[in-house]
Amino acid sequence: MIQPIVIWIVFVLAGCFVGFAAIYRRFFVQWRERVRGRDWPTISAMVDVVSVVPQTMQGKGGESIVGYLATLTYFYRNPELQMGECCRMFDPDDEADAQAWAASYKGQTVMVHVDPRDPSRSVLEKEDIWSAGIGRPPAARLMSPLRRCSVLAYIPQGTAEKLKAES
Repeated sequence: MIQPIVIWIVFVLAGCFVGFAAIYRRFFVQWRERVRGRDWPTISAMVDVVSVVPQTMQGKGGESIVGYLATLTYFYRNPELQMGECCRMFDPDDEADAQAWAASYKGQTVMVHVDPRDPSRSVLEKEDIWSAGIGRPPAARLMSPLRRCSVLAYIPQGTAEKLKAES
């Protein structure tokens, strides 16, 4: 017969795996999309929305912060107004760095790779974003490299008018 402690250990390990997978699944998907998008043509985009959100994990002692997710939301035309976002994960003690990194891109123009078969899919590569010379944080302080996040389905109010005024 299986000892109750063995069953408990299995459940704890399974819970840890599910929690880890839930947090880092997004980054695996982003990596896969980034690899696919390397050869897509580039187009100019504007970073209009930035945010930093704490990423938490439920543990034995309660909820704890495992890092800060900085997200850049950008807009581009191809030919219709499209939107995408990219994310970077920072260490739990680097909230200020995450805020500064994200804020450095607000209002900036960046080059994004756009899927020629589906203009709503795009990738913002770290090489493209850093080539502008902005937002480059100390590499040793980052948990993971810049990654492409999935495209969102909403456009903040006023963004379309702002892009129309610029064209």
